[in-house]
Amino acid sequence: MNVQHPTSNTLKVCETFSSIQGETTFSGQPCYFIRLAGCNLRCRYCDTKYAWHGGRPHPIEKLAADFQASKMPLVEVTGGEPLLQPGTLDLLKLLIKHGQTLLETNGTCDVSPLPKEVVTILDIKCPGSGESGKNYWPNMRVLRPQDEVKFVICGRKDYEWAREITGKYRLTRRCHAVNFSPAVGFLKPQLLAAWIIRDCLPVRLNLQLHKQIWPKAGRGK
Repeated sequence: MNVQHPTSNTLKVCETFSSIQGETTFSGQPCYFIRLAGCNLRCRYCDTKYAWHGGRPHPIEKLAADFQASKMPLVEVTGGEPLLQPGTLDLLKLLIKHGQTLLETNGTCDVSPLPKEVVTILDIKCPGSGESGKNYWPNMRVLRPQDEVKFVICGRKDYEWAREITGKYRLTRRCHAVNFSPAVGFLKPQLLAAWIIRDCLPVRLNLQLHKQIWPKAGRGK
């Protein structure tokens, strides 16, 4: 799926907002979010379906200036799938000049071109998502020590699959953190926690802090 944007220095943006980072080891930190529009997946638990389509064109320079003006110490570029738009790399190069920069990707695109200063949050799709056949496996070899991976887990089969992938690619040694997230409405956090404890698995139980703070919020949280 290709996301069209009007010019080479413009990106289609779904929304921008300041909030609290709700996931990964950055959870709890104030963060400025740039959510780009367009996605090539249709995960059955997706909670940002409004980002699948549409979006409005924003100049890259303006997005970077807005982050700087927000005075947030952290910025995350997310989606949708941000790497579908080639201009995302140019945006990241500007953002890293103004603060720590995260890029969250659904794992279907090559992350090797990302600037070395950017922290990649790589979402590895489990079978329960309905999209595991689209994982771009060469990404496992280019993860860096500051990067993190995330598995959204719908049930026991997903857990065993994620545990196998974590071991196969030595992810706990290759990157900064491996996050296991219970899919909301599919798996209770208590059950996932029990599995992790029983297996003494060196991963991080990843709960969505922003949804605990603003349980009824829609967009922009």
